[in-house]
Order: sequence, then structure tokens, then C-alpha cells
Amino acid sequence: MDKAPAGRKPYLAGGAEFAALYDVKRLQVSQWISRDHTLDYRYAKIISGSPYWLLQFVKGFGETTPRPKQLNQTELERLTKEQDPGYWVRDVEQLPPLVGQAELVALFQLPSGALLRKAMGTGRFRPADYNLSGSPIWLLEPVVADAPALHAGARGVDWVIDEEVLAALRDGSYDGPGSRIVPRGKAANKIAE
Repeated sequence: MDKAPAGRKPYLAGGAEFAALYDVKRLQVSQWISRDHTLDYRYAKIISGSPYWLLQFVKGFGETTPRPKQLNQTELERLTKEQDPGYWVRDVEQLPPLVGQAELVALFQLPSGALLRKAMGTGRFRPADYNLSGSPIWLLEPVVADAPALHAGARGVDWVIDEEVLAALRDGSYDGPGSRIVPRGKAANKIAE
């Protein structure tokens, strides 16, 4: 895996950003996956149960569909500026380890996400590196670097890292909470039947 440029993060887009880049409703992105099959998860990283696509892929997506779609350049500029300093990634394997709330709960062996949200709300936990589609996402390594300080200031939660989870997140083999998309609504009902 290539090393990330120091202090920079890869450009990403969640479902809401993907939709905004093509001036469609967010539901349309889901339909491109489930109904039209013009979109899949090959160029996405699943974080806390949601897909986050490489922005490099997203910006070229409209040219690959049977009916070309126009990219909103203003939205692309806004999104890249929001994520600066950033860098372009062409392959999911080039992404540094990224985590959302579900992975952090597993990493720190927390009994619930409420403790993490409380730490975030009080400023004890570092701000998210991204806020995509309404969800916070962090680069793993700065979170790991903060763990000793979190542990030292702990009152009710130890903030001890589960080394097995950490190793799996680093090598891309993590398959715990958040590593898969869990169907909701009608899709979940079909699976349950």
C-alpha cells in the first residue's frame, strides 16, 4: 500500500455527496446500485455499514453509464475544498485505514456508541477527519496515537485498544461491526423472508 502524503487524506464521497455531484436525489444513487446495476461497491470502502466511494471514481462515473450524466463541477470543487488538503486515489487498496463509529466501538471495546458520542461531544475525542453523508469518519492512525491520552484521562471507560481489531483494521481484514452494509427497509424485509 502506498503511504499517504503527510497530513493529507484521500478524497471520498458518501451517498449524499455522490447524489449532489450528479444533481439527483440520494435515493437515485441507491437505485443505480439495486435497480439499474450501473453502480457497485468496487470503488467504495464500507465504513460503519455505509459505502464511501473514491472521489476519483465518482467524478468519472457519469461518463461510464449508458446515458451519460453531467458532473456538477461546482459541487466537486466544494467537496474537494472541504476535504483539503487531500489527494486523489484510484484504487480502494490505496486507502489508508479509515474508521467510523461502529469500528471505533469495536476498537476500544466500548459497550455502546453512546460513550463515543459523549467523548466526541465533550471534545475528549479528536474531531472527525470527514463528515460525509452526515457520518463522521477518521483516519485510523491519528486515533491510535491519541489512545494513550484518552486512557490516561479516562474515568468510566478505559479506552484500551483491542489489538486484534487494530491489526485487522490496518491490514484490511476487519469483518466486525460496520464492515458490511446492513439492508434496511424493504430490502431488509426481503432478506428476512
